Amino acid sequence: MKKTGSRRRVWQAVMLLAVVMLAGCGNNQKQENSSGNPSPAASSSSAQQANEKEAELKLIFPGDKPTAMDEVWGAVSDYVKQKGINVTFDIQYIPFNDYKDKLLVMSAAGDMWDLNFDGDWLAYQQMAGKGAYMALNELLPEYAPNLYKKYEGQGSLQAASVNGQIVSLPWTMKQNTRPFGQWRSDVTDKLGIGAAKDSVQTIEAIDELLRRIKQADPTAKITRKGPLDLFKLKHELMDIGFSGYVVDLNDPQLRAVPIEQTAAYRESAQLAKTWYDDGIISSDAMVDKEGIDVQWRNGKLVFDLSTHEWTNADPGFSDPSFKRESSILYPDKKYANRSPLANVVAINKKSKNPDKVLRFLDLLETDKQLYDLVQYGIDGKTYKLDGQAAAFPDGMDSSTSSYMGWTGQWALWKPQFMRPTGTYSDGFWLKEGEFASQPMNVNSPLDGLFISQDDIKNEVAKRESIKSEFGLPIEFGTVKNADKAVDDYIAKQQAAGVDKITAEVQKQIDQFLAGKKQ
Repeated sequence: MKKTGSRRRVWQAVMLLAVVMLAGCGNNQKQENSSGNPSPAASSSSAQQANEKEAELKLIFPGDKPTAMDEVWGAVSDYVKQKGINVTFDIQYIPFNDYKDKLLVMSAAGDMWDLNFDGDWLAYQQMAGKGAYMALNELLPEYAPNLYKKYEGQGSLQAASVNGQIVSLPWTMKQNTRPFGQWRSDVTDKLGIGAAKDSVQTIEAIDELLRRIKQADPTAKITRKGPLDLFKLKHELMDIGFSGYVVDLNDPQLRAVPIEQTAAYRESAQLAKTWYDDGIISSDAMVDKEGIDVQWRNGKLVFDLSTHEWTNADPGFSDPSFKRESSILYPDKKYANRSPLANVVAINKKSKNPDKVLRFLDLLETDKQLYDLVQYGIDGKTYKLDGQAAAFPDGMDSSTSSYMGWTGQWALWKPQFMRPTGTYSDGFWLKEGEFASQPMNVNSPLDGLFISQDDIKNEVAKRESIKSEFGLPIEFGTVKNADKAVDDYIAKQQAAGVDKITAEVQKQIDQFLAGKKQ
């Protein structure tokens, strides 16, 4: 009898184990994401993750925190927990004007956070150069295999690496930001000034248009921008993103030159001077703290330099009677595409949960429902569906949005999931990619270059100080004599050690290019 009871208990245990195993298989089959493809990172068995401790991920973004941010990311937490990632989110915001410096200070102080937004136009070079971000060579393919595969296919991992270490997670978009001219066509029409789309393609044509507007309406606030970016485009100069240095895209040696030593700078200084004297550049341009984009949307400016994106997206004018027309500039000239590093997220080297951060990002790459939640928020509350488009709820717009359009989202954009919105029409980002693929728009030969300041930090500090005091007035045209001001500025920079900076920058460019050939 004892043997029979023992056998019965063994048989029950075997049957129970079989039931558990079958249930586990069923759960694994349900781990298929909403795009219909299984995600290896997200489809780890529930048994493996059931006992993992809940972790709070601290994420940092620039700008002003939307009022519904915490509520939405609470819903994000609930959703990813269902997918086996046991995390909550602490979302922190730093004002844009303070973002770069605050990140650097927090990193130097050893502060702990998990993920932050960055870009080559913010603190990325300094943060990556100082080793503030975690190396992901081993972690990325293990915990985010789908994202890793996307990066490999796009060839963006080299740009995201410093000294062979992957230190950032770039956006997966392709875009070009060559300058476009845009003007208030309702104003020019009212003044009897005809200017058709893509009819103003040169500096001379822009100058003529702006002078006609000023002559017809002497009180008009024309623009707050000097013409330097126009001359860079005309001369096919690419800004390398370091202390005002440029390279000629037609120079096979890619020799770095301080911008003030180029013909483009002198020509820009001369035109800026006449624009300022003639009231085309507003007299308060150097000190006006209100955002140019805000002034454009509110009808306070007649002309602005923009991009392919923002001359095709809805500008969000505050008055529906405002109209816009635009023109591509120098369409035969080369202009470098935006780097993969234009918008990135990076994991703090102090993070205690890099695996969970990567699992979350990998799920975001493959799960449309999660993407909708992260980008647009809660359906019916922070957005509503209008067909396939994400629209603001009734009574809400971009200026009163409680979530949709949040700043810092750009590094998390996924073109395969992006919905049309009031700002971006259906297929908008595919068209952006097509524009960036046109022959005059080229990939930067220096993508992934980081200039170390270790041996030139004193000289760079002096250079930036001199630029603020003497360079900016030249660029805005407030100097008395443009040619003399440029000559004096060049001399001041040389006395402060610009030649040493140039030699060091060129050495690092040469080393970078040699490394790419290996």
